[in-house]
This record gives sequence, structure tokens and C-alpha cells, in this order.
Amino acid sequence: MEPALRLRAGVSKQEIREKIWDYMEAQNIADFPRPVHHRIPNFKGSYEACQNIRELEAYSRMQEVKVDPDKPLEGVRLIVLQGVKNYSIPIGLDSRVLVDLIVVGSVAVSEKGWRIGKGEGYADMEYAMMVSMGAVREETPVVTIVHDCQVVDIPEELLGDHDLTVDYILTPTRTIMTGCTRLKPQGIIWSMITEEMMERIPILKNLHFREKKAGKDITLQKEHLAHLKTSHRRAPLQNTGQIACVRPPDIAHSSHQDTEHVTLKTESSRVTTVYVGNIPQDARVSDMKRTLRNYNAMPLRLNWQGAQGRAFLDYKDQATAEGAISSLKGLSFRGNTLWVNLAKKQK
Repeated sequence: MEPALRLRAGVSKQEIREKIWDYMEAQNIADFPRPVHHRIPNFKGSYEACQNIRELEAYSRMQEVKVDPDKPLEGVRLIVLQGVKNYSIPIGLDSRVLVDLIVVGSVAVSEKGWRIGKGEGYADMEYAMMVSMGAVREETPVVTIVHDCQVVDIPEELLGDHDLTVDYILTPTRTIMTGCTRLKPQGIIWSMITEEMMERIPILKNLHFREKKAGKDITLQKEHLAHLKTSHRRAPLQNTGQIACVRPPDIAHSSHQDTEHVTLKTESSRVTTVYVGNIPQDARVSDMKRTLRNYNAMPLRLNWQGAQGRAFLDYKDQATAEGAISSLKGLSFRGNTLWVNLAKKQK
């Protein structure tokens, strides 16, 4: 079957996500919750697509299954709950569990098994953690459930070692066996993990300690980037769109209810400030930071004033600020079209 969406050469992961989200909304394929932007999108026909899991041999012989909590996978959760004795049981590093089947959500997937999530990397990380604790093996089948329009040609060069691939794709009309031979994540790639993520996900701390004792390379992102700067004199890592939850280097932040500042040391004093307005009052600063990363517009400093529906972004110079304005202007953010301009008073 020909893909519903054709992608240009050199397309990025984030561009693929945006095209899928836009297409599903424009064609009214999307289903609650809407808009589907920045989500694993639910779609009309997801329940029918979920029923196809019964056809898989791996389903018929499974004892342990992991299903992600995404809305389009709800039908699978209902199916596998029939007759089960235990569900939603917390699993620690010492749990003697062996998962027979994994079901994940996707924003886009190719018939070759390449997968793109919503950009936060949690499905990839959870799989990597399960590998590290021995809960999954390379032959453990991974299934994703999507609408037919989400099956597109994805360039393999967009994939990293941390990206999870899939073995089966279930849509409302097809069951696709990908035959994917690309290696799935072989464990946590610590150089992609931030200290913030370690604080937010306690099991990572335990796993980090264990792998350190085992003599493995457990260098975290900030330390890894510092080493690259001093030993190879390379420029700071820029956002590649591969994992949106990885922050640019050297960022420190402090959180408040109405105001948040994110700062980055810089040698330049020619800071240019961008005003962002029409931000929904229920928006979170984490949503804004994720959007800025996705659009390669992360500032040196973010002054978040969510209660007033605005934020001020500091960039190293006017050219960088104007590039950010070009990327963000007219962007829909949680249903509101952002107002983006140079701030009236510059430092």
C-alpha cells in the first residue's frame, strides 16, 4: 500500500511528527484527546486495529505483556486484561519477570520497523531499562498500533542506537510483519541521560549505581559533553530531534509556580530577547521547553510568566533570535497561536 504521506529528502524526525499530526487533524482521522499534536495520536479505528493483536502467534503464547498507557492502545489493554490475575504490578530491578510481548505507541512507523515516538524517549528508555534488568530479550516481539496514514517511509539515518524498532504494525486494515533485523537498544546509553532525568526516574539511579559497580561506562550527558569540549574542542551539541527530553549542555534551572528561569553561561554579551505571547494559562513550562527544543529554538535564558500568558527568551545575538522567531511564529501551542516578536526593550 502506498503511504498516505510522502516525505521530502532530508526530513527531520520533528518534521515527520508535525506532518503526521497536521494530516490526522486536517483529515479528521484524529480522535479524543485532541488536538493530537505532541501526543501519541489517538485515531478513529484504533479499537479495530487493537483487535488484530489476537492474530499474532506471540499473543497466543504470552504470559507477561507490557502495554504502554497511550490512548490508542486502550483496546489492547482491555483485551489482555481478560482473565489476567495480576496487572499494573510495579517491577523493580530484582523482579524475576520475563516479558513475552511489548506494545508501544508511535507517531510514525515504517514498514521496515523504524519507529518515531512523540519525542520524549520514554518508550526507548523503558525498553533499555528492561534489557538491563533482564526482563526482555532481543527476540521479544515489539508491536505498535497506528492508523494507516502513520505508516510512512522513514530514512534509516534518522535512527540512533537508543531508538526502539518494532516487529509488528497493526492498523485498522493491515497486520504488517516488518522483519526488522536492526538491533534494538542494548541497555541505557548513559551519555544521553541528564541529571534531571536521574532525579525524576528513581530506578535510573539504582541502575546507574549497579552498572557503575559492574565497571560499565556510566558517564552522564553533562560529563560526557564536558569531556568532548575539553578533549576534542567541539562545539556544543545541538538538538537533533532524536530525543526531545535531552537538554542542551550546561543548562541549570530553578522552578517556581509562575516564573521559571533557564540560564546558560555564554561569552557573548550581545543578548537579544524574544517576546512570546498568547500562551494558554494552563500551559506548563515543560511543554514550552519541549517545543523550543523540538524547533531548535532553545534560548540561553527562559523567563517564564505563564500566569500572564507570556515568556521572554534570551538569545546570544539578533541573528539567532530572528531564527527562533522564524521557527516559532504562527505555531499552535496547546490550541493557541503564539505571538512571537523581538521584545521592545533590548538589553
